[in-house]
Amino acid sequence: MGSDGSYWCHLDSRIPSTMKVFIFGVLISIVAAGSIPAYGDKRPDIVSQSDVRNVDGSSQWSFAGSDGTTREESQIQKQLTSGYDKETASGNTNKGSTYYISPEGQKITLTWISDENGFQPKGDHLPTPPPVPEEIARMLSTLPKLAESYKSV
Repeated sequence: MGSDGSYWCHLDSRIPSTMKVFIFGVLISIVAAGSIPAYGDKRPDIVSQSDVRNVDGSSQWSFAGSDGTTREESQIQKQLTSGYDKETASGNTNKGSTYYISPEGQKITLTWISDENGFQPKGDHLPTPPPVPEEIARMLSTLPKLAESYKSV
């Protein structure tokens, strides 16, 4: 509030000039980001969709866009076992798929399952681990025998 009782805003002269430049840059970035369309010139239309919720807690939903994008997902409730004590509890398992074309023109298909074993995505575009070197693979096969020999000591 100003000395005359009015409300006004200013950047205090005690604020370093680098901070003023930073604040100005952030404000410009916010304004610029708001003017860039997220979907190019036109947003795709939804050409089909479904959403089914069942009393047992299961559900299925899907949609397809005018640009060829599709997505479908289903879930069911089931008894899940987890932890060292093998505790069981009700939980959801999901599976689904999506298809779209990347900005580079690559056709992307992603499928997944999510259950007591975690989230398990699959798709040709996902990175894969390198093969296990032969020396390590041979060593891994000896570990159970080695562990057994330490139990007898």
